[in-house]
Amino acid sequence: MARAERVTVRGGGIFGLACAWECARRGARVTLVEPRRVGAGSSGGTVGALAPHVPEQWNPKKQFQLESLLMAAEFWAGVARLGGDPGYARTGRIQPLADAEAVARAEARAAGARAHWGDAAVWRVAEAAEFGFAPEAPSGFVVHDTLTARAAPRAACAALARALRAVGGEILAEAPDAGAVIHATGWEGLRELSDALGRPVGNGVKGQSALLRHAAPDAPQIYAESVHIVPHADGTVAIGSTSERDFDAPGSTDAALEALIARARALCPALQAAPVIDRWAGVRPRARSRAPMLGPWPGRPGHFIANGGFKIGFGMAPKVAQVMADLVLEGRDGIPEGFRVSDNL
Repeated sequence: MARAERVTVRGGGIFGLACAWECARRGARVTLVEPRRVGAGSSGGTVGALAPHVPEQWNPKKQFQLESLLMAAEFWAGVARLGGDPGYARTGRIQPLADAEAVARAEARAAGARAHWGDAAVWRVAEAAEFGFAPEAPSGFVVHDTLTARAAPRAACAALARALRAVGGEILAEAPDAGAVIHATGWEGLRELSDALGRPVGNGVKGQSALLRHAAPDAPQIYAESVHIVPHADGTVAIGSTSERDFDAPGSTDAALEALIARARALCPALQAAPVIDRWAGVRPRARSRAPMLGPWPGRPGHFIANGGFKIGFGMAPKVAQVMADLVLEGRDGIPEGFRVSDNL
């Protein structure tokens, strides 16, 4: 494949912005096309959890995610130098353990973390009392990992947009395709791709989240009972998120979010009196494989897909951007097993 010197990226969410930034940073002339605004879709939420999968039953998806999480500090520092603060920090995560059986299982998983994470991060069982901003832990113990990080989604998208412009990229509401084209168009894009290929390759899953006013900027985030509780540097704590496959109003919050907030308050007593300052709802793109969908668009030479960052888009973005820039600009295919469009057919 010849080197592409001109790239059009369609979609201003985290995958589109990251791919555009990486291509422009390497010297390509880049136009990002976003008819609404950057972060208008699921990337404009509130949570921003960059969290690893459990370090067991290792597979290419977990390895890809690990590499991306380890790249994140340098990636976001580069963005920050030109685009401002994305709210990134590697603050870690704690997960409460219910009983002795859960403690034993968590301790066994520590061996997997040592094998796969090496010295880059730690997974350990710790006493819940070590942490001031902590969930109720029936066993008295939690899992503490030092790999998990956070980003402030809206600030991160805005920082990427500014950094892209600073290296000569442009962001337009509409423009014709020019050069190689990367489609990072979220759940609507998955629907379009499904129609084009004549079979479903993914869908949209609605999520709802909230921001509470509570200052715990250096505290690790919490994951308990499928609830993410993510302290940010600006004196807020994000609560997320629901997963709704059936929905009528993609952008509307409802009783499901109120129930989620109530669960978060019950899990983390420090949030009992924290006021809700923002509620958000949006639809996240989920590929059939549940992994990001990357690579050439079948039957459309010069067109590529970067989609399906369901729940892990911000954590996967640095590596997705690297792999897509390698493919589009250099013709080097580093897409792992399970991430191709064909893997979703």
